[in-house]
Amino acid sequence: MLSDVTTPQDLDDRFRETLAALPAAERRRDPADPVTDDAPLTGAQVLDLFDAQVTSRQLDLAGRWLRSFGEGFYTIGSAGHEGNAAVAAALRPTDPALLHYRSGAFYCLRAAQVAADPTLVTDSQPSADPDQDDDRVRAVGAERSADSGSTVDGASTRAPEPTADPQVSESERDGTEPSGAANGFAAYAEAARDVLRGMVASSLEPIAGGRHKVFGRADLAIVPTTSTIASHLPRAVGMGLAVERLRRLDSAGRRTGAGVRVGSGAGATHAPWPPDAIVVCSFGDASVNHASATAAFNTAGWYDHAGLRIPVLFVCEDNGLGISVRSPEGWVEATLRAKPGIRYFSADGVDPVRTYEVAAEAAAWVRRNRRPAVLHLRTVRLMGHAGADSESAYRSPAELAEDLDRDPVAATARLLVDAGVATGEELLARYDETGWQVRRLAEEVLGEPKLASAADVVSALAPRRPVRVARAVADAAARASGPGAGARAEAFGGKPPELAGPMTLAQSINAALADGMLDHPQMALFGEDVAAKGGVYGVTKGLRDRFGAARVFDTLLDETSVLGLGLGAGLAGMLPVPEIQYLAYLHNAEDQLRGEAATMRFFSQGAFRNPMVVRVAGLAYQEGFGGHFHNDNSVAVLRDVPGLVVAVPARPDDAAPMLRTCLASAAVDGSVCVFLEPIALYHTRDLYTDGDGEWLAGYPEPGGWVAGHVPIGRARVYRVGSADDLTIITFGNGVRMSLRAAAVLAEEGVGTRVVDLRWLAPLPVADIIRESSATGRVLVVDETRRSGGVGEGVIAALVDAGYVGAARRVAGVDSFVPLGPAARHVLVSAEAITDGARTLLAR
Repeated sequence: MLSDVTTPQDLDDRFRETLAALPAAERRRDPADPVTDDAPLTGAQVLDLFDAQVTSRQLDLAGRWLRSFGEGFYTIGSAGHEGNAAVAAALRPTDPALLHYRSGAFYCLRAAQVAADPTLVTDSQPSADPDQDDDRVRAVGAERSADSGSTVDGASTRAPEPTADPQVSESERDGTEPSGAANGFAAYAEAARDVLRGMVASSLEPIAGGRHKVFGRADLAIVPTTSTIASHLPRAVGMGLAVERLRRLDSAGRRTGAGVRVGSGAGATHAPWPPDAIVVCSFGDASVNHASATAAFNTAGWYDHAGLRIPVLFVCEDNGLGISVRSPEGWVEATLRAKPGIRYFSADGVDPVRTYEVAAEAAAWVRRNRRPAVLHLRTVRLMGHAGADSESAYRSPAELAEDLDRDPVAATARLLVDAGVATGEELLARYDETGWQVRRLAEEVLGEPKLASAADVVSALAPRRPVRVARAVADAAARASGPGAGARAEAFGGKPPELAGPMTLAQSINAALADGMLDHPQMALFGEDVAAKGGVYGVTKGLRDRFGAARVFDTLLDETSVLGLGLGAGLAGMLPVPEIQYLAYLHNAEDQLRGEAATMRFFSQGAFRNPMVVRVAGLAYQEGFGGHFHNDNSVAVLRDVPGLVVAVPARPDDAAPMLRTCLASAAVDGSVCVFLEPIALYHTRDLYTDGDGEWLAGYPEPGGWVAGHVPIGRARVYRVGSADDLTIITFGNGVRMSLRAAAVLAEEGVGTRVVDLRWLAPLPVADIIRESSATGRVLVVDETRRSGGVGEGVIAALVDAGYVGAARRVAGVDSFVPLGPAARHVLVSAEAITDGARTLLAR
């Protein structure tokens, strides 16, 4: 069956030959008994493992078959890694899992666990609509029922009971051919269909909807991972930290069954997993060398060393190869053993009983101690890296034969036959029946619809519901002025910010963060130097004292880990607000935004989300303090990320409402927002002349929040003079410089409209077109660079809209920002804006 699509090693034929050669045991063993005298698994449980492994193997073969005639689009398989089924059996189905792309058997086994006991199911995410949360969250008891099998420190030792192929009957034990092979597949059919739909890009695929082939499903607590080289590991650490934090909540939260409800009112959310859950994430041996993996291990160990608990089980599936590059002998073990603060376990993935024993021990240790551990699972790789991979180019025939001898599915079959649970012929019948069933499902999904339009593709990317966001802001205002007024007054020491007089940009952000912490009980603020120091520029000053170290805390100095903590915390039901100290430092970790944060809804059709507001101090123009690390004007990478919201507040009276909008959008729609704060404007007080105080602004009382609400993608327009002659479109530091230039032009009789974009993604295109058309002359002032800068997007929007007036750009030079006075040669100045406007007006 399907032997024509195996690799040259002909894995299918080899498996058949192995089973045919296995001699029957002298006596049959009752499947209800341990598979060997001292084994923790019964024969029936090992049969379940075998069925999961076989389903995964047949899916790999089907993937090659589909690809052979152009109907399959994914051939990276799990062959050789099927031992991870035993890892799944050692965990609870409610332990969130982030799986790499060789996890077919794990996925099948977990799907069968939930199919066998649907009461284990929990929604993995709170509803985007808080009104629906109570309907969506199903209480999941952390304790197993009396008939659910024995436990090891709370970890189930029971693989799923066969749903339609129960234990072998007396006649079968007497040697009669088993009659249940056809029914044994029933427990795995749904999982098989899921995987096949991913292979053919079916829009009916349950997690990504045809956008990518991933292992993920909300009801299985399997979070899709969008990368294969360890970029999901920092998220796993963040999930572990959040799970433990939510578990330890006292009066601030209430446990509901297996979940934790955080806070109360509209700002509340649900922790999606049981309070004693652990996080499991798997990856390949080559990935231990990746910077993201190093960051995750280091962060987990760092927090453990500091006394904070992170219940994460890392699973390294080591087949010795990264595509064609070998992991040096002993390197992976030496690397994993050397990670401080992380307990090391190891097992041979070819041995299902030993793999289960060690995985159960590791999971129990993590669950009991709430500390990180790594399971080093030795595997083999069969059928190459993917369909196009010719292993003979870099592996010898002897190596390939050695891996074939260590086929984990054959090893499980050998165990079952040697124990007398089944004969080779019986197992081959199960294998063949599963193969035919998988082939039948493959043929069925071939005819399913594909994504039919660009609208279909992007529908799950980043929903925008501005009415609901505005309503969330209004509700927050009502709470702040009503039932929360007392707590608010106490938090601000009896003097709310609206009574503090005119504020700077930094002070306004600080006050808005405090109001956000009051309204969102699940909100946490963290990053480098944000707690005791209050931030390098004092923006978070005093917030730790007001809200405690559990909600405002310092992290280690690693941007990948800062964002990873935020990603995991958001996925766990929190509202994280991480800070990146300088924009230049974001580039060290930008894939956590691009490849992990922004893609979560896209690859899960909204079943999972990671709401987050990332505060970044950035842009240039710091006087007396500089160099490109502290004056970075490169934002192109942010604007290039689909669905990402990028906000740039220039004025204090914009900063607070924009931050409230970002927090509300994250809570309501699961948005990922970058709140880019212009460093040079943090403490600016004056606009035109020293001492005029015109860059300061008062902080609105809650009653004014609704009227001052700033929707995502709406600009602000300043009118100077008649405002009929020229439109200047700008943002950030450019707003202040453009207003100064407009004042000079007004003395020359020129009326100017200064448009503050405020949002770099999505751009306020409607406002751009309207204000540009009003004058017919547009000067785009872009403090970023000419190449890849914001101005390119503005000009493109004008062209796309059919704008026929005059247009010109004043932009930064394509250069890094140098130190000291040299910076003036590459950055935009008010004088350059004035000169650019005069040139444009002279046309």
